[in-house]
Amino acid sequence: MCMKKFLLTAGILISIAGIWTADGRSQRAKMTAVINECRTYEGAEVVHIGSLASSLLKGIIRASDNDPDTRMALSLMNGVRGVTVFEYEDCSEKDKSRIGRKVERALDGSEILLETVEDGEKTGIYGVMDEKNGKVRDIVLYTPSDCAVICIFGSVSMEALEKIVSSND
Repeated sequence: MCMKKFLLTAGILISIAGIWTADGRSQRAKMTAVINECRTYEGAEVVHIGSLASSLLKGIIRASDNDPDTRMALSLMNGVRGVTVFEYEDCSEKDKSRIGRKVERALDGSEILLETVEDGEKTGIYGVMDEKNGKVRDIVLYTPSDCAVICIFGSVSMEALEKIVSSND
């Protein structure tokens, strides 16, 4: 599979997967708590795009891009309600280690949907599909070596995801 198709497929997975733990507390709540706690560390940065900004951004992309792949990805992203990006690369080594442990504890017990290792750098996409409703929700993309966590909150149907994945073959 070419890199563009892989990135598009990975981007779609990132946009739609969901995470729920056995104790009933959502991964979204755990990650939000970790990010809120760690955002005060010197060097940590958080960008949050809420549902209104997310809708506006999708509208701008929709109006300005006629690429069929982009349009298909946008149709899958209709259920995305918000995005949070947490980056802690500029923190002290001690704080990076502390934050990494907190993120890993929050992800403990989550199913890994996809894991890649490129040039020794590991990236994990964590979550659990809601098979009962045929949807995937709220995903966490974690790259420890880049000191980055991306949380994309929302949902999309598995049927729509299967369509885009099958069209990339």
